[in-house]
Formats: sequence, structure tokens, C-alpha cells
Amino acid sequence: MDVKKLQEKIAAKREQMIADMIEMSSIPATNPRMGGPGEYERMQWIMRWFDQRNIPYEVYEVPDDAVKEGVRLNVIVTIPGTKVQDRSLWFISHVDTVGTGDLELWDTDPLKPVVKDGRIYGLGCEDNSQSVITTMYACELLFSEEIRIDRNLRFYYAADEETGSEYGMKALLDKGLIQPEDEAIVPDGGSHDGAFVEVAEKSQVWLKFTVNGKTAHAAMPQLGINACYIGMKFGVELEETLKAVYSEEDPLFNPPMSTFELTQKFANVASPNVLPGKDIFCMDMRILPMYSVDEVMTSIHRLMERYEKDFPGIHMDVEFLTRTDAPEPTSPESKVARSLVEAISETGTKAYSGGIGGGTCGAILRARKIPAVVWATLDDTCHSPNEYVIIDNMIRDTQIYLSVLDKYNGA
Repeated sequence: MDVKKLQEKIAAKREQMIADMIEMSSIPATNPRMGGPGEYERMQWIMRWFDQRNIPYEVYEVPDDAVKEGVRLNVIVTIPGTKVQDRSLWFISHVDTVGTGDLELWDTDPLKPVVKDGRIYGLGCEDNSQSVITTMYACELLFSEEIRIDRNLRFYYAADEETGSEYGMKALLDKGLIQPEDEAIVPDGGSHDGAFVEVAEKSQVWLKFTVNGKTAHAAMPQLGINACYIGMKFGVELEETLKAVYSEEDPLFNPPMSTFELTQKFANVASPNVLPGKDIFCMDMRILPMYSVDEVMTSIHRLMERYEKDFPGIHMDVEFLTRTDAPEPTSPESKVARSLVEAISETGTKAYSGGIGGGTCGAILRARKIPAVVWATLDDTCHSPNEYVIIDNMIRDTQIYLSVLDKYNGA
């Protein structure tokens, strides 16, 4: 396996990679639970791309009434191993995106990607189209050069990552397609210089709080119970309490502490002269593995009970919108982590392993005892206006994949 020659071939495909990134990213793929059509049409584009190159793939349909097609598609390309075929190295990319957010904050149309200053701007270009395109090009080159490694190599293009992977990776894990003996690279997070290899995640929890009071005219507040006031007061105390109680730090993670942030706020009444009888808001929590989600929830329920006692007549509810308890980290000494760190370091960038706040497929795999690393070279513009991918990073990341694969052949 002549890695240098392969890397040169990838560099020569620069303009084609740009064109494919723009074409694919022009197809809407916002997750249906974020108000979009889902990734079905974009997945069809990926399948046509492989068809044009005579690269075989498997399609796994997962029923979902939230999309017009009734199913979510998951696509897997497999290159059989030379020595063992009961063990696989996976490259996992997700095809769905979040929504555009406030269009006024975008300098360009998020669904009409543009090239500017060595970057491609557009919705989902970094999260996770960069990974989709780079792994597709690595896959194409391996097929055309008839290159295999010691174990199965699998390129997985997943649905539904943005809202929990119920119709994507979790469904395929339940089918037994990914085994504990496997390993995975998930290019869905990283750093500007590509040095950071993520091997651990915090627990990720989204909570939705509902404060039920009593609606009344704002000029007669004694006739009602102002759920908005109580909810705002509770929210501030909740955030401050959690940050104070769960304040330990772990230098493996960036940031090193647990985070508790009030986020989404739902509309309550339609007029400024109405006392709200209901207040609904959300909190995002990223909890260090040293703390369990259950113990944090105990603190939350204790505070809710106090508020219900202090404000007679109110009732408070909390529900999980998502919950992923922190699994055991991937060992930095695992083959996949060591191979990736070595490959990155060979480019002159000193690589290191660490942890993040959570939210990738890596945590789902680790919960099933599957070693997984999350890595890419990016500026972390995902979920924000004017999201972009640096074109040079697309080339570099693909070249590093090839260097990693060479290490699985004993090089």
C-alpha cells in the first residue's frame, strides 16, 4: 500500500470533491424532528454516486412516520478484510442536518453552498457533509486501487444522528451489524489543527420543564398564578445550583467542568396583558462521568418540590428530551486511537486524546463496548449561521484516513 501515492491521488481530486460537496449540500436534509424533510433525497444522491462508480452497498430501511417516504435510509459500503471477516473498522458519517436557524444571520443562502476564501459555506457542510464527502472519496480510491486491509472496512452513511440516532445507528446496532470486536472512526468533531482525538464524552441530557400556574388578566394578578415569573426564577436558581454543586473538573475534557445551560424558551401567551398560566423551557446538561445523571436529577426534583411548596397552587413537570449516560471512554491505547494519533502526528501536528461535552455517535458505540474515536479537522462552526468547511481540511482528512488504514496492515 503506497500511502504517499494514494494521498497524491486524493489531492488531485480537489475540484471534484468541491463540486460534489456543493451538489450534495444543495439537497435539503434537515431532520424531520427539526422541521425538515429528512435525509432521504440526499441519501439517494449518495447511492447514485456509488452506482456511477460500480461500488456495491447495502441499504437498511428503518420505518418512520415522520417523513413522507415512511422510512429512513442507512447506507453501508463494505470492503472485505484480507485476514479476518468477523471484525470491522467502521467510518461513520451522518447525512441529516439541523435546521437553518435565523436566515437573517446568514450571509448567503444556506441551501445554495458557495466557495469563498478557500471555504465552502452552507448548511451542514461541516456537520457532517465534510465527513460524508471525505469518506466517500477514500472509499472510491480503495475500490479503484483494489486495496484491502486486514479486517473488513465499512463506510456507514447514517440517518437521524441529530435527534438521537433512533432511526440510524441505534437501529443498526439492534440488528447486530456492529459488534464489540469492531472499532470505529466517527469524523463528527475535532479541532482547527486536527490534533484533538475525542475518546470520551460527558453524559448528554436535554430536559423540558413545564410550570403550571393559573392564567389571569395582568391587571389582576391576585386572581392568577404567574407561571412565567416562577419559571424564570426557578430556572436561574436551578442553573446556579447545579453549577455550584457539580463543580468538579476533569482535565481530560474541554471544557473541564460539567455544563448546565438554560436554552429553549417556548411561547406562552399571545398578549402582553395576560398573566401566563404555563411556562415551558429547556436545559442542556453535559455531565462529567464522575457524576451520574440520576444524582443530578435527584437534585433537580428536590428543587422542584421546594418551589411547589413555596408557591402553593403550582405544579411542575420535567421530561427527558434526550438522555445519553456517559459510557466508559475508549482507551487511548486501543488500536484505532493509536493508529489515528500516529497518522496525525506524521503530518507534523502533535495529536492528543481527550473528551468533549457529548452528542456524537461515538458515545452510542462506547455504550455497547465498541472502541470509537471522534476526529476531524474543523473550525467547529456546526449549528451556527455561516457554517463552513475548509477545503484543505477535506483533502488532509482523507489523506490521514489512508495513513490510518496502512497501519492496519502492519506498516
